[in-house]
Amino acid sequence: MNENLLHALEMLGQGMLSIFVVLGLIALLVMLMQKLGGKK
Repeated sequence: MNENLLHALEMLGQGMLSIFVVLGLIALLVMLMQKLGGKK
């Protein structure tokens, strides 16, 4: 494996991880909003 490819994969992995974290936070926020304001 050459170093540039390894670095690119590492960057991609970190990017995907941060995207998953952001999506998880958004999902939690949506669930909280539904619990707090979803008295239908």
